[in-house]
Amino acid sequence: MADTPNTPPAIESTAATQQVQQVVEPENLEPLYANFARVSGLPEELILDFGLNPQAAGATSAPVKVSQRLVVNYYTAKRLWMALGAFLQLHEQAFGEVQIDVNKRVIPQRSGK
Repeated sequence: MADTPNTPPAIESTAATQQVQQVVEPENLEPLYANFARVSGLPEELILDFGLNPQAAGATSAPVKVSQRLVVNYYTAKRLWMALGAFLQLHEQAFGEVQIDVNKRVIPQRSGK
């Protein structure tokens, strides 16, 4: 009797029918940097606004100019949320917690005499 793998046939056929989606990046794709994000929504869409806040924490508040807007449906938003969560979890496992409270990140300066 010949040796056969112990993989059930249903799993083998499922793996064979899965397709890999290729993503092609356009040549003129420009990276975006943002240190400000605002989330709003409509019944069918989630709106993510991104911008650059040039002011240091604690400085007087001035309006942040929104430079990019991403509008997605809630299905795509949930997939994005899950993907970001997975990547953040891996990052924190490797490098420690990402502390979003700036007051907990700042190292107080000691005055020298």
